[in-house]
Amino acid sequence: MKINTLSLQKRFIAIRENKIFETFVIIVIIVSALVIGAKTYRISENVLTIFKILDLSITLIFLTEIIIRMIAESSLKGFFTKGWNVFDFIIVVASLIPMENSEAVLLGRLLRVFRVLRLISIIPELRVLLSAFVTAIPRMGYVSLLMFIIFYIYAAVGSMFFHNINPELWSNISISMLTLFRVATFEDWTDVMYETMEIYPLSWIFYLSFIFVVAFVFLNMMIGIVLETLQQEHEKMNREDGTGEAGEVHRIELRTIDMEKRMDSMQKLLQQIAKQTNIR
Repeated sequence: MKINTLSLQKRFIAIRENKIFETFVIIVIIVSALVIGAKTYRISENVLTIFKILDLSITLIFLTEIIIRMIAESSLKGFFTKGWNVFDFIIVVASLIPMENSEAVLLGRLLRVFRVLRLISIIPELRVLLSAFVTAIPRMGYVSLLMFIIFYIYAAVGSMFFHNINPELWSNISISMLTLFRVATFEDWTDVMYETMEIYPLSWIFYLSFIFVVAFVFLNMMIGIVLETLQQEHEKMNREDGTGEAGEVHRIELRTIDMEKRMDSMQKLLQQIAKQTNIR
């Protein structure tokens, strides 16, 4: 019985790791997204019935796919220790919520929209991108805090000097920050600058210095943090998969550790042999 269980598990592992199966699941997710988008248009009852059948088929395919992945794992605990598996499981189970004549119809539709996110859990590169984004958020938060301080200072200065020129843009510090955000995104910022230059000819220094600090310095800092984090996540993935330069270095490290353990074992064995020889 145990042999049959192991054989069945190996078959499910082969199915899970099969590229054709993975591509099929990706196609189903894309079709699911297209069906959700198509339902936002006015469609006939016949087409809506077809979509309902298609949605049910997609739900059954997702359910079958998650069951295959659960059986392919060594244990249910091992399956639920992986965050992406938990995410997929929640999305699939939520898709089983009946959508017709139910108080949870809105929740069911909303969770079906999130089925598109399953592409991230299936495609490794998307997982790396999302992991890099989440990992970079704390470091980007400090940059954002410093950027907010710069915004606040410039907004206070702008409100002091320019509120009489155009109260709609500089009446208070909150409105001034919105105006500066417009300047930072280059949305007709020259119109704002030329308006204040009529009263303060040197006000261009205010705008150009703000753009240089915010749009060039801080933006490049953000990009640098994301790129660095993305590189780290790629190296982490290569170490786990054993591919690329990082994977090769990781294999060498494992072999070195293994050799050191063997050397330690041999040294202890030789010491024991030497002690026994001295005793005799």
